Amino acid sequence: MFDNLTERLSQTLRHVTGKAKLTEDNIKDTLREVRMALLEADVALPVVKDFVSKIKDRAVGTEVSRSLTPGQAFVKVVQAELVELMGAANEDLVLNVTPPAVVLMAGLQGAGKTTTAGKLARFLKERKKKTVMVVSVDVYRPAAIKQLETLANDIGVVFFPSDISQRPVDIAEAAIREAKLKFIDVVIVDTAGRLHVDMEMMGEIQALHAAIKPAETLFVVDAMTGQDAANTAKAFGDALPLTGVILTKVDGDARGGAALSVRAITGKPIKFLGMGEKSEALEPFHPDRIASRILGMGDVLSLIEQAEQSLDKEKADKLAKKLKKGKGFDLEDFRDQLIQMKSMGGLGGLMDKLPTMGGVNLAQMGNAQTVAEKQFKQMEAIINSMTPAERRDPDLISGSRKRRISLGSGTQVQDIGRLIKQHKQMQKMMKKFSAKGGMAKMMRGMGGMLPGGGGMPRM
Repeated sequence: MFDNLTERLSQTLRHVTGKAKLTEDNIKDTLREVRMALLEADVALPVVKDFVSKIKDRAVGTEVSRSLTPGQAFVKVVQAELVELMGAANEDLVLNVTPPAVVLMAGLQGAGKTTTAGKLARFLKERKKKTVMVVSVDVYRPAAIKQLETLANDIGVVFFPSDISQRPVDIAEAAIREAKLKFIDVVIVDTAGRLHVDMEMMGEIQALHAAIKPAETLFVVDAMTGQDAANTAKAFGDALPLTGVILTKVDGDARGGAALSVRAITGKPIKFLGMGEKSEALEPFHPDRIASRILGMGDVLSLIEQAEQSLDKEKADKLAKKLKKGKGFDLEDFRDQLIQMKSMGGLGGLMDKLPTMGGVNLAQMGNAQTVAEKQFKQMEAIINSMTPAERRDPDLISGSRKRRISLGSGTQVQDIGRLIKQHKQMQKMMKKFSAKGGMAKMMRGMGGMLPGGGGMPRM
């Protein structure tokens, strides 16, 4: 997300950071570039005009002119205005009501409403420790009801059954009654969508809202629709008392215009970002962190939170104990490390939150990422094609075994040799780590896991 905007703004702001003094004249070109970058990112024109005007007022004022490093101060002004534009701080769900707290999901068909209802149920269950019930009142699409039931079973939350012969209001009220009896904390109501905003849909959802009085009314919208996302959100906001917006398919949107326009046009906070298909791919929206990401400064806080959620602490402790006892780092352990990295969204998920290095071409970084991701998959396939004995002791792998493994994994014999060589390098690093116990030494040694000459590109 924001790849195009990040690249453009990073180049633009690099020209201004070295300036000893900023005047209206010497930031004119920079402001023009900022304006063009935002318009290309599909940010709504009134939002761009207001944003650039505010930057100009602050940049040629005392705030920047009195700074020892005016160029850097200008970048700080841009960052502060981005944060202000997107909503100052993360706005959490307001669920401190008499249980069950009802969350109503609204939006157009195809925006990912049902998938998002499942993701939100998982988020509330795992991160907020709430008991959750999901119910579909989409009586026009039986497939939507079935989809929500499947998601509920996968996530482990309560599903309230419904069918197309019932009225949406009756389904929702019955679900809330059931939730009260079962002492459930939150009920998520997934509503019907249409291909466009129409009076019939608005009337139905208004009647539903009036009947169940939800604690949260969330508008789910596809980020890839850019300015249209903000305009559709406004149409819903005029008809319903929305409490927030969830942007979906953000991982497929390299422009980011929706994230920058929605708050300004609707006045409603963005509460979550949908970052992929998986049920855990829902992130709380933090404007300050997103602003840092847009300006190429990274988002290390979200990376740490993601690691805490994704990494298997039991496996990590087990490996640490194993290394302390002097037992080797075998190919089973190597595979576990690859799987852990994949659970954090792979290299792409990590790179998105790391600061960009000055002057590095994002497209080239993207190509290196793609190659590395492909090689991670290949390595996992090779290890999976080995017997447990071969994973524990790679020295057993003779020429004939290499041929068998290459056939099983769809790779070349030389790929097997390369993997064994990389594993040996990692083993040496792990030995040093276990002997000297230095986490910093281990992190420096991670270059061995991403070898330049041994198969995968260096970061």
